[in-house]
Amino acid sequence: MPVARNPHDGVELAYDAVGEGAPLLLVHGSALSKAIWRGFGYTKAFRDNYRVITMDLRGHGRSGKPHTPADYVMDTLVADALAVLDDAGVHKAHYGGYSVGARLGFSLAVAAPERLLSLTTLGGTFRIQPGSIGRLFFQEYDAALGSGAMDAFVQGWEARIGRPLEAQTRAAFLANDAAALRAYFAQTEADPAVPEHEIAAITIPALLMAGTEDRARLEDSRRAVELMPNARLVELPGRNHGSTLVPPAPVLAEWLPFLRSL
Repeated sequence: MPVARNPHDGVELAYDAVGEGAPLLLVHGSALSKAIWRGFGYTKAFRDNYRVITMDLRGHGRSGKPHTPADYVMDTLVADALAVLDDAGVHKAHYGGYSVGARLGFSLAVAAPERLLSLTTLGGTFRIQPGSIGRLFFQEYDAALGSGAMDAFVQGWEARIGRPLEAQTRAAFLANDAAALRAYFAQTEADPAVPEHEIAAITIPALLMAGTEDRARLEDSRRAVELMPNARLVELPGRNHGSTLVPPAPVLAEWLPFLRSL
């Protein structure tokens, strides 16, 4: 498994690269890992025509896990993504991100547009509202992570949704470091929005997808499409934030033709 390093603080960033063709960097959501892209079938769908690069965000998966909120500022996450591209020998790539991966995509498109061929966001936003993590998971998430046990976090979320998590998602959550995830969430809540005038300056081709039941992110995706000159919105009927990626077929039915058109 290749490992890149952030040039500013040396944090290690685990990633995988498979397939051949134009590079496609995929970035997962909060408390997940690069394994979701393979587990949900996206890597298989892309690898015949693209060089698929999947990375673990810092604090997640097999990447380094600092315990200080300041280690998770968005500018640092952008530098992480660029470090992975550099280590993989990639100058320009298509980009796809889910949840915080989507928010990273907006920031990357602002900070380094010359490194991107296109932008695809899934359940994404360019701004995060106070209290959004508690609304997404459960209000006591910080205390659960403060206990030091990921079991407490997973059990709290399952109690909130009233059912067990899908097995791959549950395994990804349990593999996290509770202290690192707590620090990451603290900084996520504090991160400022990307200003709308910077969103309006993103000119690369963009495909924004969000579920009709993921109302806040759908509204933000609509606003981004209004601002961005080369962006298109796809609404995913009946999907909430957690079900944005599965099943994959309707998502890929939009994503693959979008990439082929470029």
